Order: sequence, then C-alpha cells, then structure tokens
Amino acid sequence: PQDVDGRAIYVTNPEYFGVYARRLLKAGVRGVGGCCGTSPAHVRQMAAAVRMMSGGRASGRVEAGRSADPVASPVAPPMAERSKLGASLAAGRFSVSVEVNPPLGLDPGPRVEAAAKLVAAGADVINVSDGPRASCRMSNLTMAERMQRAVGCETILHVCCRDRSLLGLVSHLMAAHVSGIRNLVVITGDPPKMGDFPDSTAVYDVDSVGLLEIAAAMNAGVDPAGKQMEAPTQFVLATGAEPAALDYERELRRLEAKKAAGADFVMTQPVYDPETLDRFLCDVRSLDLPILVGVLPLASHGNAEFLHHEVPGMRVPAHVRERMRAAGKGRAARAEGVAIAQELVDGVRDRVDGIYVMPPLGRYASAVAILEGLGRGAGGGPGG
Repeated sequence: PQDVDGRAIYVTNPEYFGVYARRLLKAGVRGVGGCCGTSPAHVRQMAAAVRMMSGGRASGRVEAGRSADPVASPVAPPMAERSKLGASLAAGRFSVSVEVNPPLGLDPGPRVEAAAKLVAAGADVINVSDGPRASCRMSNLTMAERMQRAVGCETILHVCCRDRSLLGLVSHLMAAHVSGIRNLVVITGDPPKMGDFPDSTAVYDVDSVGLLEIAAAMNAGVDPAGKQMEAPTQFVLATGAEPAALDYERELRRLEAKKAAGADFVMTQPVYDPETLDRFLCDVRSLDLPILVGVLPLASHGNAEFLHHEVPGMRVPAHVRERMRAAGKGRAARAEGVAIAQELVDGVRDRVDGIYVMPPLGRYASAVAILEGLGRGAGGGPGG
C-alpha cells in the first residue's frame, strides 16, 4: 500500500510489528528490520523486542570475590519451609492458583472481594499479575498485600523485568518480602505496546533467568553485589513455560537454565491440546520441578481464534475452535469454554501438581465452575 504521496506504508501498526519481531527472534532469527515504510515507531518496537530477547544487559549471578565480604556457596532453605504453597507442592498436594489482576483505577475493593470468593470456592493461592499486556495498572505489590490482609490467603506475585532497573527490581523484592509476600513468579515481560503510554521505555536490565538468580541468592542471604544480607528472604520462585512454543527446543533449554538459576516450580501458558501437553510433561520430567498447568477458559469463538493466531506460545486446535463456533455466543459460549477447560483438567489431574486458572476477561464465575469441578469449596477444600 502507498500513502497519498506515493510512499510505501505498512498496514500493520508498530505494536503488531514488534510482536512479530519477537516471534521471529524466538524462532531463531538473528536480526530483524524493515524496508521502506518503516517508521521510527516501528523501529522502537523492534528495539524493544531485541532488548527483551537478548537476555538483559546485566547478570544476576553472584560472583565470588565481587565484594569485600563475599559469601561462599550460599544455600537457601527447602521450599517447604518458605511458604504454605511451597509446603503444599513439596508434599505433592494438588494446588490451585487463580489469577486476579490489579484494577486499572484506584479502587481495589472489587478485586479483593473476587479473591475472597475464589478462596471460599477452594483456591489455594491468588495470582497477581504485573502490568499484564504492558498495561498501566495499580501496583500488584499493593494489591497482593491488600488481598493477603483482607482475605487471609497467600498470593503469588508476578515480577516483570520490563519496567524496573536492576536496582529497582532488588528494591521491589525486598519490599515484597517485608510486605509478607512469599511466592513469586519471575517473568521477562512483554515489550510496551502502543496505547496510552506509547513512549514508555522497556528496561530489561536482566531477563527472567537473571532475576531468578538474584532472588535465589537473596534466599540464601546474599545480595546481587555478593554481600551478606541482614537476613535472607524466603521466596518460593516460579517460572513460566510455553508447551506450544514455536521454537520448542529453545523453550526446553530456557527451562533448564531457569531451574539452574533457582526456579522451584513451573507455571505454563494455557494449553488446549492434550498431545502438546503430553509431549511437554514427558520432556521436562527429568527436571523434577512441580508443574502447574495454565487453564484459560475460552469466552467465545473469536477469543479462541485470537489466541490461536495472535498470541505467541498458544495453540488452540481446530476441533476446539469449531466447538466454540458451534456453541454460539454469550452464556452458551462461556459454558462451552468452561467445559473444554474442565475436560483438560480431568485428563491431566493425575500427572501434574496443580493448575493455574486465568478467568477470561475477569469473569471469575468461570474459575469458580472449574473449582467446583475439582470438588473444592463447600465440602471440598484445598487439596480436594
């Protein structure tokens, strides 16, 4: 296509350009660029993708001799001693996490109420994301602390490498520990998207592997400079994985690196294909890490098509998309999405350590239905 002056233009916006730059890099491409029609905004999105995929500019590994007071071979306490969730996973009990995102505004009340209902329905822990889809939301640390005080449950705090420098990340971890947070899921994070804050800068001083190394060392009482801390942290550290990753071998290598960096358990992207999940579970068995499988009930046929075609690391089989198309719209479609999710959970329950439920579009009733299918809540309870 051309503009009114005859110059070539791209029909996709810079955000979409950046998403595909990231996909190409994850697939093994070593360089990305654009031809005539590439604008500065497109270049910024590519640069953000490169920063994200480059592994960060700093290392999280504590090096012997880096400080005047180095600590040799630090060892963290066992996972079971660090949190209730850690004890549950260590004991082999089936654990359920449900995601409740921070609000876009200033009122955390409705989200706290949702968390209370989910815990009453049988959720073991509430997962609180960190700027999902690069959106600007209330601090998830504030949200998690409020939930723990009001509901009396543990939370899993997402910690994203995108928005904070190395110093900021360490400060954030210290604040989380003082606030009573004991479970973290460490992620690199998506590059900022075009929207209300298109000029926001992605930092990526470290990636998820580097931040896992930092947090694991802090659990052993050593800060990133190699100095003895006043007291160690007691975080249980989760990491993400994509069973349907395009570059599957790279995903397995990254997961091995994450375990070496200190990951205690794995939370996967949503999975809709039992064969894809079977392959992943077989290939990671040797890592001996607890696995929580991602469960995202589909909300509509359009939702299924979007996830399949536009979200990296997610594949929705044709027969599942057809089921959603045949279900129609509205309540019937949501009920079919829950049924599909329940079928997956029933099929893998005996082979995984738990599930990580992501209610679609904040519809927590879908998560409650899945919990009821597990026999939780009234008469069921955690571990049921």
